Amino acid sequence: MSSTEPTTRTAGTSRTTRTLRPTRTTRVKRFRRTERTAALVSALAATGVLMAAAPAAPAAQTAPRTALGSASVPAAAPGRQDGGACRGHGVDPAARIRYRSDVVIHAPLARVWRLQTDVERWPVWQPPVTGVERLDAGPLRRGSRFRWTTPAPATPTTPATTLEITSTVRQLQRGGCLLWSGPAVGEGLRIDEGVHLWTFTEVDGGVRVHTEETWTGAQVEADVPMATAALAAGLEAWLHDLKTTAEHA
Repeated sequence: MSSTEPTTRTAGTSRTTRTLRPTRTTRVKRFRRTERTAALVSALAATGVLMAAAPAAPAAQTAPRTALGSASVPAAAPGRQDGGACRGHGVDPAARIRYRSDVVIHAPLARVWRLQTDVERWPVWQPPVTGVERLDAGPLRRGSRFRWTTPAPATPTTPATTLEITSTVRQLQRGGCLLWSGPAVGEGLRIDEGVHLWTFTEVDGGVRVHTEETWTGAQVEADVPMATAALAAGLEAWLHDLKTTAEHA
């Protein structure tokens, strides 16, 4: 008997309890899976809309932060705690990765709506969006599709790549709401489906913009808190850019 094997004696008998340790192969597989997850989240955190490099908002406008698992993410804005919808449809109710937030933009609704729906001009006011291609003609409408790209830098386990997102408009109410969904794919990176909702409500002095998004997919779901933190930072940056552009147009 090895000295490392603990022994329990009961009623004159001896029973040896062996501590099972992971084999080297199991440890390597676990390490590689963890490394791939970390690489994915690192890339998401550094890519365009998913975590745009926006200037910090003034302290008085900074959203409160709340702990979520091992990550700290901005809390959902207090102005709207219920989920939103566009023509009765919203984000994925079963998704484990989700975030929502609101901002009041002191600008006309027509201007805010135009900025958000003229997708081909996103790169003008969102520098991390490197390109947008409409896959159909005419005003954005239900069924419209567009493909947009944002760079993902190299990580220890993945090469530098371009994340390509193909979005399909699921619902649209002109001047009121917009819902799109689609996958985001790059070399070694994938979100199976992102569902993104926007609503626009006129209020005193401007427009309240509400947004929420969900992600699904095995890679991002391998570390829900970290993926949620990346999603949260991206949406807050998008709202910041939209507000800044609309108010200074």
